[in-house]
Amino acid sequence: PRLSEPSTMARTALPAAPRLLRVALLLLLLVAAGRRAAGAPMGSELRCQCVKTVQGIHPKNIASVKVTPPGPHCADTEVIATLKNGQEVCLNPTAPMVIRLIEKILNTNPG
Repeated sequence: PRLSEPSTMARTALPAAPRLLRVALLLLLLVAAGRRAAGAPMGSELRCQCVKTVQGIHPKNIASVKVTPPGPHCADTEVIATLKNGQEVCLNPTAPMVIRLIEKILNTNPG
């Protein structure tokens, strides 16, 4: 694949990856590109941010979602939702509602 086709490279590099991991990586790339463009520092935390996850958050109460894939800072995929009241909560990345929410975000914000 040519270097000008990153989406083709990503699909061929991750053919057997679980759907959630692909979604998380795509979302992380979008977030990272936005931060780089804004000049914000990358990866200031060197530990897991989510100690526990919450259940029962209605999607209408969520203002934004940040997905952090596993890495040297943490062995787990972390999904942090910022609620409309400003509170941040950790969501279970394997919960069906969270997977649907991330897919909806990716489908409504094509990159």
